[in-house]
Amino acid sequence: MKIIDMHCDTISRIYQERLQNKEVHLRKNSFQVDLLKMKASHYLLQNFALFIDLGESSRPYETFCSQLALFREEMEKNSDLITPVTSYSDLIEQQRQGKMSALLTLEEGEACCGSLDCLEEFYNMGIRMMTFTWNFQNSLGAPSEPAPFFLLKYPKLTNQHIRQDQGLTPLGMEFLEKMERLGIIPDVSHLSDQGILDVCRLAKKPFCASHSNARALCRRKRNLPDELIRCIAEHGGIIGANYYGPFLSDIPDPHGRYFSQVADIAKHIRHMTDVGGISCVGLGSDFDGIDANLELENCSKMELLAQELKKHRFHEREIDQIFHKNVLNFYRELL
Repeated sequence: MKIIDMHCDTISRIYQERLQNKEVHLRKNSFQVDLLKMKASHYLLQNFALFIDLGESSRPYETFCSQLALFREEMEKNSDLITPVTSYSDLIEQQRQGKMSALLTLEEGEACCGSLDCLEEFYNMGIRMMTFTWNFQNSLGAPSEPAPFFLLKYPKLTNQHIRQDQGLTPLGMEFLEKMERLGIIPDVSHLSDQGILDVCRLAKKPFCASHSNARALCRRKRNLPDELIRCIAEHGGIIGANYYGPFLSDIPDPHGRYFSQVADIAKHIRHMTDVGGISCVGLGSDFDGIDANLELENCSKMELLAQELKKHRFHEREIDQIFHKNVLNFYRELL
């Protein structure tokens, strides 16, 4: 059983810890992802997102560069286990050598500061996937409705500030065109419904939602309605199932907490495959960007999800597709 995970925030979490003068490293840590845990679960590739929080960073480009330096430092220190890749052929070569691969992504397109030249610079730095937004409106487009944790963190922001009828800006459309031309995969996770519809209308190549679930099962605006699941699938795209409790179930426990159950992850995967087909779903854990209320507590426990998918009528071949082959095929076409 091999694994490709389309989204984790581990590099950004290490970066935040180091700002507090804490010694944290990628090889082994107490987080949800480290290299030894990945090796235990036979990871083939992990997408490592550089996440920029515009609520905390007034200089997103500089924050990006600092996180990039950390990523490169950790890759160099751990070259016996993992190697950064920028192409499908790189990935296959690392697999042949028995090493794991790391694909660099960017979560928050405003790190480009509205510059198409900066987007090209990021490509040359190794970025191969990018979200247009996180939870702030920016120069590229409108985000989906903020999740409850976000509203608590930023109490002055209300749902009225996020309008689902706002999609990509004209600049966002220019970014989409250049991303496709360069070879940066457009990632529509966090984008508003209208924004995703804009990408569906304008994209000439497949695109992804790296860490999103099904709105039919959990009504968060961050999740995808069936119409958009079908749209992504029809464009040859892929959706990474997210493990975050509030994106899995509408119902908290008696203390108001949302707990991520493996059974709920499997239900979302089943629904998305029923709507879009088996080829449109992969894994997008959101590890180290989510809380610890997880049955699947870290990336070394992936066998729990495999066992649960069998209970939801998935065969071994289909589990292999979801765990790595669908994303591998997607990257074969786009990287």
